[in-house]
Amino acid sequence: MKPEHRAYSVHLLTATGAVLAMLALLSAVSYDWPMMFLWLVVAFAVDGIDGPLARKYDVLNLAPRVDGALLDLIIDYLTYVFIPAFALHASGLMPGWPGWVALVIITFASALYFADTRMKTEDKSFSGFPGCWNMVVIVIFAISPPAWAVLPAVVLLAGAMFVDIRFIHPVRTRRWRMISLPVVLVWTVCAAWAAWVAFDPQSWAKVGLVLSSLYLLLAGIVQQMFPERELSDA
Repeated sequence: MKPEHRAYSVHLLTATGAVLAMLALLSAVSYDWPMMFLWLVVAFAVDGIDGPLARKYDVLNLAPRVDGALLDLIIDYLTYVFIPAFALHASGLMPGWPGWVALVIITFASALYFADTRMKTEDKSFSGFPGCWNMVVIVIFAISPPAWAVLPAVVLLAGAMFVDIRFIHPVRTRRWRMISLPVVLVWTVCAAWAAWVAFDPQSWAKVGLVLSSLYLLLAGIVQQMFPERELSDA
């Protein structure tokens, strides 16, 4: 296969995320939440591998006709924001006006954040909460917190999009990558299993999902609080 063909094949892989988003949406409108999350987890996995492949096969230079970054953002908004926000609203976990408020906050704030040119930091982390509402909402489905606790969490995370707080990219943030990669793999497996067993409250996956989510949520903040010391010239 020619290098150009390999490069364009990465764009084809990224574009499958749109199909996965549609399958997730079809499950969502049928109120089949476990199946919806299974499709979203597959989309999350695709999103995790297409970036490294794009860099490996030099997509930017060998397949320039397709803007891979724009394609990725479009699909991410569907799978990370739009569909999870609908699920949170339509599932009954946030009945009444709090559900409507959460729906508006998530979609509106995330649209602004996804267009923010300062989204990425020099160390390839995210500046502000990166709008990973798919990860937040699946944890909410898994642990079923009281409805009164969900809206403050949504408001807090939405506000965190626009402040100078670091959140790691599990694949691209170099610092602690040897920990972050296994943790995000654990998160993916636990999320898929939790959805597969229809969020059975007795499932072991719930514990793994919560613990791995806490690491992914807090690791960047800890790194920001304790920056790496620059090596002095000897």
